Amino acid sequence: MSNELYYLKPNVVIEPLVDRWYAWSHLISPATAAMNITGRHLRIMDSYIQSPQIHAAAVLNPKMLGGPFIDYKGERVVEIKKLRDDTVAANSRLLEFAEALKTLDVFLKGTAVGYSLEPLYEKVPEILKGYVELVYDLNNNVSFRFFESLLYKSEFYNKKSQSILLWLTNNDERPFCLSTPRLGDDHMLDLDIPLDHFGIDELSRMKRNAGSLPDIIETLKIAPADVPLFKSFFTVTPPPVYEKYNGENVRMRYFGHACILLETCGLSILIDPVISYYGYTSQIEHYSDADIPDVIDYVLITHNHQDHILLETLLPLRHKIKNLIVPVTTSGALQDPSLKLFFQQIGFDQVIEINEMEEIKFENCTITGLPFTGEHSDLNVRAKTCFHVRIQDFTFLFAADSRILESRLYEHVHSAIGDIDVIFLGMECDGAPLSWLYGPLLTSELPRDKDQSRRLAGSDYGKGIKLVEIFNPKEVYVYAMGQEPWLEFISSIKYTDESNPIIQSNRLIDDCKSRSIIAERLFGEKEILYSPKKELIG
Repeated sequence: MSNELYYLKPNVVIEPLVDRWYAWSHLISPATAAMNITGRHLRIMDSYIQSPQIHAAAVLNPKMLGGPFIDYKGERVVEIKKLRDDTVAANSRLLEFAEALKTLDVFLKGTAVGYSLEPLYEKVPEILKGYVELVYDLNNNVSFRFFESLLYKSEFYNKKSQSILLWLTNNDERPFCLSTPRLGDDHMLDLDIPLDHFGIDELSRMKRNAGSLPDIIETLKIAPADVPLFKSFFTVTPPPVYEKYNGENVRMRYFGHACILLETCGLSILIDPVISYYGYTSQIEHYSDADIPDVIDYVLITHNHQDHILLETLLPLRHKIKNLIVPVTTSGALQDPSLKLFFQQIGFDQVIEINEMEEIKFENCTITGLPFTGEHSDLNVRAKTCFHVRIQDFTFLFAADSRILESRLYEHVHSAIGDIDVIFLGMECDGAPLSWLYGPLLTSELPRDKDQSRRLAGSDYGKGIKLVEIFNPKEVYVYAMGQEPWLEFISSIKYTDESNPIIQSNRLIDDCKSRSIIAERLFGEKEILYSPKKELIG
């Protein structure tokens, strides 16, 4: 092997896995991981083993897109059975943990009726003792909370379940990933390393900075038999030269879905990174990771859903990120794991929590966390925030999927922060039912009519126009709609002109235009330059 330097090809996917399933936050936090193994993964695999052809038919039905169906065309049943058995063997203590949670929940609801909870601690299942606190709310409804930081230091957090899958993508479209485990293939390379492994950073740097193949092979401990496949992921052809933005304005670039990059000559802020690849022919013009700065000063995460925290994007960017800002939560509630703890466990060092109406100030910019309501099926989830970004005298609001349940809340916010120049609002206003995301966390079955009424829905026209009327923006952009083809594998969304979110967002856009407000539903890519009145500090 020569001393020639190589680049990682731009369309190499660094796909994170947990127990061979596509990794997301609820598979990292121990308590939610336990419940998802039992309530999602084992159920799906058992169903496939029993009736593979039903799954094969379901994945071909557009109405079933995003459902709990394995996409292997009714094949590879033996491999799924082996994965199922391996999962049970490797996670026996987590399975006990999940069963104990259900037992504790049933016990508390049948026993705690307002008297002191102290005598009940001795009845807590042994496996949970020392990891939970029993609590009432002010109406004597009983529950429990976790000491989540201790769970991460216990036997229940097992980094050996984590791995990376390397492969080349040649198009924007991929099958839905959350219901099908990754069995691997001849063109895919498994790396048996945890998600915090420094080798992921070294590999990712090689997309822009050439490096030594022998060195990265040694760093990642690539087996001799896998070296030929590993080498196929590299090229001597340099990527396009990245040109840092040095203009006098604030540059906004839309990367698809809820991903926005704000840049000045001395600052970069990236919101909810979900970024596509390049190196192949795409039907849609779009920015890619080739358009991301060498240094990202701040990454802002609005909330804990898979299409806003995409590890496939975030892990390769980790070496570039100086600060990661996440909504605060210390609730210890099963449905609300700490994002700070989660990111720290997978190798992100500078994680900053932000509370509602809390400001982070630096140079010529202020980032403020604003209340985020709705889109979480009425569950008590605190790990969510809208972001107000002020660069000199110019202001942006990134409302993400917030559903404006009570407009008076934002009237109070307006009293504190004033008008906003540009609003970005998600309007996926139908949303999946509660069980689609949070079902595995439920310890008892939720009736279908209640499940259907509690949805993961953003704002419709009526909710969204309230935000416009309160904050008097000059521009309004509908985003976070999941329409780009590279989002389908994680969002399972396909719209037509008759889809309610399209109808509702069209109505909002038309109404804004009638008020002389610039308005558009973003798709693919968009660049706009804004000129703050005050001089920007470089």
